[in-house]
Amino acid sequence: MQLDLSMLEPVTRNAKQTQEACLTGISGEGIDAFPLPAVADLDSFEKEVVEYVKPSHGTTTLGFIFQGGVIVAVDSRASQGSYISSQTVKKVIEINPFLLGTMAGGAADCQFWERNLGRQVVWCRLYELNNGKRITVRGASKLLANTMFSYRGMGLSMGTMVAGWDVAGPGLYYVDSDGQRTKGQRFSVGSGSLYAYGVLDAGYSWDMSVEDAVELGQRAIYHATARDAASGGTASVYHVTEAGWTKVRGESVGELHYKYYPDPLVRSSIAVDPLAT
Repeated sequence: MQLDLSMLEPVTRNAKQTQEACLTGISGEGIDAFPLPAVADLDSFEKEVVEYVKPSHGTTTLGFIFQGGVIVAVDSRASQGSYISSQTVKKVIEINPFLLGTMAGGAADCQFWERNLGRQVVWCRLYELNNGKRITVRGASKLLANTMFSYRGMGLSMGTMVAGWDVAGPGLYYVDSDGQRTKGQRFSVGSGSLYAYGVLDAGYSWDMSVEDAVELGQRAIYHATARDAASGGTASVYHVTEAGWTKVRGESVGELHYKYYPDPLVRSSIAVDPLAT
């Protein structure tokens, strides 16, 4: 009996066969043609329509430098348009014990590149071995910006802050997927950043205490989540000092609402059961 070895034959066709099959389908002979939209310019139509199905990424992240170090605050909501996909996303990437990165934009893009920055043996680790000291915030942000610039135009969506402490003191940089890199004293990134900036700019002071700075970061995140539908979940606050970073707060924005807007009428209406009276 002869064995059937047809399954071992390659299933891929060469370019000429593929082209002939496509032409056969379009001409209405042989295989069924793939239905195409009735438009004059198919290429322009596809580029225009893809914007309607592309998921939008919203968030609120902020960071600022003051006399006591660097404060980094973020929310934890992930959304795709009107759909809330998660309320527990960790938007702070702990690059190393002295460096933090924030996520805004495509979550996968931010997570991959910032984790990659922390694991870069060729760059960060060799820098430490050659110089006998940790890589600076400036150097880490430059490495990330160079990587983003080399991938510019390839569909990455990322707006991140790199914050930390080095021999020069506290540092804060903004880096995006176009390779832009900006040093600053305070930044807010994401769809809720405009609301966060209003609180941050009004309450910021260089000589504020650590407790006031932590409270300012938390309050700015809360007010952004109250107005921006793509931000929400938990308001997490990190404090970076010469000894490294520590997470100092992580509270639900729902609970924070009653902290910043104490309304006795609302509380009494919740506490009293109308059916019991």
